Amino acid sequence: MAYEHPMGDGPPVSGGIVKPLPPEWFVAHGTNAETRWEALAGTGYHVPNDRFFVRNHTATPLIDVAGWRLRVHGRGLRAPRTFDYAELRTMPQVTVEAALECAGNGRAFFASQQGTPTPGTPWRLGGIGVARWGGVPLAEVLRSAGLTSRAVDVLGTGLDADYICGGVNHGRVRRPLPIAKAMDDVLLALDMNGEPLPPDHGFPARLIVPSWIGVASIKWLGEIEVSDEPIRTPWNTVFYRMPRWGPPLTTQVPKSAFELPWDAAPPAGRELELRGRSWSGNGRVERVEISVDGGASWERATLHGPRPAAGWARWRYTWRPPGPGGYTLLARATDETGTTQPLRAPFNADGYLFGAVVAHPVRVIAA
Repeated sequence: MAYEHPMGDGPPVSGGIVKPLPPEWFVAHGTNAETRWEALAGTGYHVPNDRFFVRNHTATPLIDVAGWRLRVHGRGLRAPRTFDYAELRTMPQVTVEAALECAGNGRAFFASQQGTPTPGTPWRLGGIGVARWGGVPLAEVLRSAGLTSRAVDVLGTGLDADYICGGVNHGRVRRPLPIAKAMDDVLLALDMNGEPLPPDHGFPARLIVPSWIGVASIKWLGEIEVSDEPIRTPWNTVFYRMPRWGPPLTTQVPKSAFELPWDAAPPAGRELELRGRSWSGNGRVERVEISVDGGASWERATLHGPRPAAGWARWRYTWRPPGPGGYTLLARATDETGTTQPLRAPFNADGYLFGAVVAHPVRVIAA
């Protein structure tokens, strides 16, 4: 059976992103595109592929699947080998409900809420999406290449262009995973929401590393190395550490967002159903609380729908604004470990893992 992806022949646009970026759905950030939360209202549990945020270090490559091969090699394997796309499709397929989230999601609030600006893409909270990913468990791929007990790290490398920062060429995006994580729940994904991966989201194949920061989920895989010793790359020694001399970042922190435009203007005198989503790299969200008076009081929101540990929880809360004027809406999540979003996030120089409660402004207008 042949598998052909409808990619088209045009070059990447909008800072290296292939798909359209209508402004009612996205905020463009150079090579990245942030989903507007109001664009998720009514979309269901999964973010549609055309509304899913994009995080690129360079530009989306357009890959000819007929000539594409995935090389699996390294000193942690007995039988290194190469896979083509059709062979991966014949292997046992599974699906995973999982969020992808940029480590810098929420970075803008270090400046606007806490007065401690940091460099980097000024994401609000739209650098996340949940999809239904389909593909082959990475463990099965590694076993088929003769995984040995000597294996320590697994390194996926993308086929996008070399990343150059500050005049330094860091090579292609690549970040090692410890063998325990690689063999646990990591997916070699071929599909996204029931369709072949779109180009911007990793076609022909990518990693999905549930609950970890997005850079671990390498797109456009070209090779996987299994090493018998720790692997060092710029993405685990220079970038994505907090503090910069600390251990590499892994799991995400709890966050919550309203499915409302920033500075929304609802009418006074009628009930408004506030909807949103909360998530945590620690596991399932167990409780969400809402404040409509800037944090003076809190009430429980109603959770509804599925709540997979690696995805998010949707919630709703009915509010009747008492009258026209400005209000600050707050939402905070508590996950299954008992971790609750704080009112202030610890500062770090790169703006990673902002998990504080976000103050969402609205201005209620006279009906």
